[in-house]
Amino acid sequence: MPAPAHLDPRLLRAFVTVAEELHFTRAATRLYVAQQALSRDVRRLERELGSELFVRTTRQVTLTADGERLLPYARAALQAQDDLLAAAGQARPLLVDLNSPGLVTPRRVLHRARELAPAHELMARYESGLTGAAGELLAGRLDASFGRFAGLAPALRAGLDQQPVRHEPMAVVLPEDHPLAALAEVPLAALAGETVYAGAGNPRTPEWTDLARSLFEGRGITLAPPAPLAVGEEEFQRIMARTRHPILAVVDFPPLPSTVLRPLVDPVPLSPVSLVWRKGLTHPALDALRRAAAVVAAEEGWLRRPDRGWLPERDIVVMGAR
Repeated sequence: MPAPAHLDPRLLRAFVTVAEELHFTRAATRLYVAQQALSRDVRRLERELGSELFVRTTRQVTLTADGERLLPYARAALQAQDDLLAAAGQARPLLVDLNSPGLVTPRRVLHRARELAPAHELMARYESGLTGAAGELLAGRLDASFGRFAGLAPALRAGLDQQPVRHEPMAVVLPEDHPLAALAEVPLAALAGETVYAGAGNPRTPEWTDLARSLFEGRGITLAPPAPLAVGEEEFQRIMARTRHPILAVVDFPPLPSTVLRPLVDPVPLSPVSLVWRKGLTHPALDALRRAAAVVAAEEGWLRRPDRGWLPERDIVVMGAR
């Protein structure tokens, strides 16, 4: 592969994005350019290098051997450019997934990070669950997210780093006329015989369903079967009002009409929340986000475990909570 005297970083970014997506239309959408313009940039890079980087057919796009060799170097060059811009005060926005609107933990950390780094742009995104966000993190379409790191598949965890943020007490959302709604706190034993919704069947949140399954095991609590995947708060409320199943949640879960939120006790089940980002990512706003997570966690005592707190063993290891 001959070495040209100069390579336009835009062409390298076009190449890397297509290499990650292996689809020109998706890559163009990600870069906010027309597909024809993206194809022209890739062709221009191939001409300048004197080598084909992709095998294109009507059904798929794959990297050539030259493309495979170039990819790590192109990524390194683009990271170096991002680092240079960051040093000059021109860092790109940091894209931070908050899971869902209304969740307190990630929102508090993001707000504090914006206070710590007012010169940098931190943009909120909503990917619903950490499993859904993990693929976006690894592909470079997101920079950070929050959730249960131990619940990710090993292949996803291998490409990510994490920082424990909070042991968030869990709760249950009940219809306001449910017999348990009169209690200020709901003992786990009182849910025996109940069918409780915990996102079963949602491909973006299996880490949450897995946590619920571990909690319910041996306690006579049935995991509710998959419900139609509801997009948006109004649709979620409608589906839950029809099934009338209690919903496993956290104590800071946003209110829903005609329901009550009750903490779970005896023991207190905990939802382990970590800040998660792609391994090797460097960005001044990520540094601020990590500092903010540590500061807020210390101020609020978020990483202290209650005496009767419950966590699966693998979460205890990940959260360093012994």
